[in-house]
Amino acid sequence: MWRTAATSDPFELYELAVQEPTSEVKFFDRVYRERRGRLPATLREDFCGSAAVSAAWIRRRTGNRAVGVDLDPRILDWGTTRHLDSLTKRQRARVRLVRGNVLSASTPRVDVLAALNFSYAVFQSRAELVRYFRTARTRIAKGGIMVLDCYGGSEAHAEVEEERQLDGFTYVWDQSHCNPITGRVINHIHFRFPDGSQLRKAFTYDWRLWSIPELRDALSDAGFSETTVYWEGTERATGTGNGKFVPSERGEACEGWIAYLVADR
Repeated sequence: MWRTAATSDPFELYELAVQEPTSEVKFFDRVYRERRGRLPATLREDFCGSAAVSAAWIRRRTGNRAVGVDLDPRILDWGTTRHLDSLTKRQRARVRLVRGNVLSASTPRVDVLAALNFSYAVFQSRAELVRYFRTARTRIAKGGIMVLDCYGGSEAHAEVEEERQLDGFTYVWDQSHCNPITGRVINHIHFRFPDGSQLRKAFTYDWRLWSIPELRDALSDAGFSETTVYWEGTERATGTGNGKFVPSERGEACEGWIAYLVADR
């Protein structure tokens, strides 16, 4: 597909480059069923953005319900048009989007509460992070779980750019600033196109790069009973991740990794 900066939608490019909603909801099902012997039915998607994951959850089973929470009305409106308007009338009735702060938005308790794409990293002090986790726990039903993704590795602390060629454009992950004293990182996403045009700083993230031990300690202090790390396996031929995440207490000290952290209420 021929794309240019002038004809491209940054939100669409982000979804194409970053998100895999079908894989995410399959993972929710698997880890919940491993714990409870049944499938979950309700999802809260914090920092939901376009609510692509919520829409995938609704499509997965007839009885599933979802609520998405995000502060940005632009992406909520875009996601409504992009994803929710394509649902059937009955499916649409089972999903609700809330424009609000994840620290204060009141929603029914759910089986699974997800905060993906490292979005919780906006909380840059430990007190803020624990407060968020404690609030999230109150939105989870008895027996429910919280699912986070996290990233790290030696290269995560470097000021570098990483490019990935996709269909008609190049996705650029730009780690432009890293302060090892505070853990603060500033990352940008750029998009480049075959005609030489580009969308620079299409998205910018001012985060703290939390380690897995820090996250587990914060979840424990927030009242979660147990946390499990799901570590990604490796393709022998290429040495890259194989997309299969399994419980583990031993990770590889590689340049870059992504993992899931599942916390039991």
